[in-house]
Amino acid sequence: MPSAILRGRFCLFALLGILSISLGAGTSHIKCIDREKQALLKIKQGLTNTQGYYSSWESEVDCCRWKGISCNNRTGNVIALNLNSNYIFRDNIDPSILCELQYLEYLDLSYHNLEGQPRIPKCIDSLGHLTHLKLASAGFVGSIPCELQNLSSLQTLDLSWNQNLTANDLQWLSHLSSLRYLNLERVDLSQAVDWLQSINKIIPHLVELNLAECSLPKINILPRINSSTTLKVLDLSRNNLTSSTLPWVFNVSQNLIDLYLSETWLQGHIPEALGNMISLETLYLDSNQLEGGSNELSGSLPDFIGLPSLTFLDISNNQLNGSITEAQLSKLHNLSYLDVSHNLLSSLKSLDLQSNNLTEFFPKYFGNLPHLSKLFVGSNKLRGSLPDFIELPSLKSLDISNNQLNGTILSIIGQLSSLTYLNLGSNSFNSVITEAQLSKLPNLLHLDVSHTLFSFNLSSEWIPPFQLQELDMSSCILGSNFPKWLKNQKALVSLDMSNCRISESIPEWFWDLCLGLKQLNLSYNKIHGELPNLSLRNVKADFQEFDLSSNYISGPLPKFPPNTSFLNLSKNKFSGSLYSLCTTLGSRLSFLDLSNNQLSGTLSDCWKGFEKLNILILANNFFSGHIPTSIGSLRQIKTLHLSKNVFSGEIPILKDCKELEFIDLGGNKLDGEIPAWIGQILPKLVVLRLRSNKLYGNIPVTLCNLSALHILDLAQNNISGKIPDCLNNLTALSYDMKIFKETISHSHIYDGYVLYGSIERYNFEDNAVVTWKGKETEYKKNLGLVKIIDLSCNNLTGKIPPNLASLVGLISLNLSRNNLVGLIPNGIGQLKLLESLDLSKNVLFGGIPGTFSNLSFLSHLNLSFNKLSGNIPKSTQLQSMDVSAFVGNNGLCGPPLTKEYCNGDGNSSPNPSITSNNQMNDNEGEESGLISFGFYVSLTVGFIVGFWGVCGSLILISSWRYAYFQLFDNIKDWMYVKAVVFVARLKNRIQS
Repeated sequence: MPSAILRGRFCLFALLGILSISLGAGTSHIKCIDREKQALLKIKQGLTNTQGYYSSWESEVDCCRWKGISCNNRTGNVIALNLNSNYIFRDNIDPSILCELQYLEYLDLSYHNLEGQPRIPKCIDSLGHLTHLKLASAGFVGSIPCELQNLSSLQTLDLSWNQNLTANDLQWLSHLSSLRYLNLERVDLSQAVDWLQSINKIIPHLVELNLAECSLPKINILPRINSSTTLKVLDLSRNNLTSSTLPWVFNVSQNLIDLYLSETWLQGHIPEALGNMISLETLYLDSNQLEGGSNELSGSLPDFIGLPSLTFLDISNNQLNGSITEAQLSKLHNLSYLDVSHNLLSSLKSLDLQSNNLTEFFPKYFGNLPHLSKLFVGSNKLRGSLPDFIELPSLKSLDISNNQLNGTILSIIGQLSSLTYLNLGSNSFNSVITEAQLSKLPNLLHLDVSHTLFSFNLSSEWIPPFQLQELDMSSCILGSNFPKWLKNQKALVSLDMSNCRISESIPEWFWDLCLGLKQLNLSYNKIHGELPNLSLRNVKADFQEFDLSSNYISGPLPKFPPNTSFLNLSKNKFSGSLYSLCTTLGSRLSFLDLSNNQLSGTLSDCWKGFEKLNILILANNFFSGHIPTSIGSLRQIKTLHLSKNVFSGEIPILKDCKELEFIDLGGNKLDGEIPAWIGQILPKLVVLRLRSNKLYGNIPVTLCNLSALHILDLAQNNISGKIPDCLNNLTALSYDMKIFKETISHSHIYDGYVLYGSIERYNFEDNAVVTWKGKETEYKKNLGLVKIIDLSCNNLTGKIPPNLASLVGLISLNLSRNNLVGLIPNGIGQLKLLESLDLSKNVLFGGIPGTFSNLSFLSHLNLSFNKLSGNIPKSTQLQSMDVSAFVGNNGLCGPPLTKEYCNGDGNSSPNPSITSNNQMNDNEGEESGLISFGFYVSLTVGFIVGFWGVCGSLILISSWRYAYFQLFDNIKDWMYVKAVVFVARLKNRIQS
């Protein structure tokens, strides 16, 4: 019986625990305290506007459900009262009523402007739980009660814009150790001579401090500075600060983000200590008496003007003079707003703010600048229309390109008759350019209206008053013909009319108009016809950059001037051989693209003369024969595109081409072995594409040395042997794609003439045709993010190297159509960025690793025609694949296959390791299918109903409990008697 009593007590205690939990859960429906509800209704009576926001404040409704009210879920006490209004109302509330809400943690009465000149009640200290007190613009008058010091939990205190509120001292602040946000703006602190000492005690914990327009008393003796690591915002504007206060301001926090010192009567030089505030993003120094002094502005601002994080700077309404240097402005990488208006900067001549984050166009903030001759604000985020430039009469160079400007422009620009340089490119201007507008710019030398929506309405007989040296009209609407007004532009050095919808052949007069032309771009039009012999037609011609790509030009390649450094004739209909280029082009050639034409024949062995060649693209033509050995002498070559031709023979020796980053020889008839020297002397190689040739032999182990390699494509050859075990040394494939640039680009220098600089650096973005997800895709902008290994359609044997699992940057792996054997490595599931995986048509056996369920980006999978078996692991990606991804594996089962269950243990292979692997997959399938959330819910409900239904009955009904335990005792006695009788009978039988 004692054991029965213990069991009963245990059940009783457990039931009491459950009841207490149930009672606790029931308290969530506790209503608010009636005393506090009545106090809130008194507050409502004093409100002017009781509609809308306060419509839920009805006596028959639980006040915990009123808008702006929050209650404690256990006690029902009001803990938050938020009456913050978006508008200022004149209300008649007795502030002492608030003291009846003694459990308040949050109180906001901002913008209620209480009538009757109320004072902050002294009983406020009874609200000991208060953490946020916001009384901004609430109409309070009189002295701030020192009882506030008892609110030790206070984190936010906002008493701002109570214009008749005063404080004789701020010693009470020192008791508020939890305070983080303090706003006393427009509170009268003229008598608080201890303000700095009191603030200094709490400054180590503050995040934001606002003492603007507080009539702060002057500081004669500076207290010891308590530096803060948390203070982010400091506003002392509209006070009369003395120079003795500034050391405290500039040393109070090294993490300050926003500093407001407007109208603080600062005098003299801008303090150099600002240069130490490297976290500063917003700085207001406007409306003071700052001046440049003997060193002028350039000597006063060098430290602070280069603050790396500065985005907003206002130093207007001072006495600054002199000039702002380009070296200073070049440091303002993040600046989005600048105001230096109403100073003495009349001698400013040059202002360059290119490539920042400026969002407002600000000549209107500079006042009258009669000597400003250069204004460059290109590559910012300027929006809207342009201001009037009438205050900039001396302006000669204006660059507002690469912004978001729109509206009428040329009528405003017409005010600037002295302009020689005008760049309006890459904006949203869409007006019509007329003769009358351009005639007001007689001195113009450079005009850039590219990538806008400008259209031209100019007479063919019009003679411009200017002689341009540079003209860029790319992506403008010119019409189908070449503009005839260009006939009179005899001084042109650079001309860009790409993508202008021109659809005629190049007229005869065009080749005669510019004897000194250095740069010509007519790409992306519909120009047709043939080109003349340019090397003989203009003896003095000196084309440095020649781009006629993406047109319909046909015929043989003409001869070009020997000084050509950039030649792009791709995507046309040229035919014939390259012989003319070999005989005329010289050593200055840096870029040559003849891809996507109908060129044919063998390549002449003339490449030794092109010693500066960086980019060579001859893809998608009909070139045949051996690749010339002289290509191996191109010491500066970075990109070599010879794909989709009919080249034969072995890969030429490129041992001197150590700058190579991109090799594409795919789609030819090259034979021989893959040279081992590729991995020995080309350390910068990023792309190696040799697919669709007749290469044979093993994959050289030296390829593992290519640590920068992103794309390895050896597919569709006759390569045999094993996959090297060292591919994990391709470290560029072992990193997340986020650390790499999106593009694979090469910068190269060519000897081109540029009006504002003698050397131009051209940035070329490579492109590649990549086969993945079962189709060919061309990548250019995002090529740097493409990381692929494709060894498909060869005769490779052996196992898949397990260390491929370390190449976590891979997005595509294709080993299909080989003779690979063995298990699929478990580590393949660690390639979490993998989007395409093809292991089809090999001799792989065993199960699909359960780690495949980790491949959350996988969108293309092909494991067909192997000897795989067991359950397909369950995951969103795997079950969404087409059935064709798994066909030809008779031992596989589970969705998406129609064979949902495997026979026996789901394995068809006697190999123990395979069996254990598949069993693991089966277990995982069971766990993900049966042991679900619903299983645990059912288990819990069954336990509570079944177990506690019995125990509860036994605890509550004593007769049942007595009968229950009596039953067990009777059963025990019966079993005991039966056992004794059985033993006795057994002994008698043995004895007899």
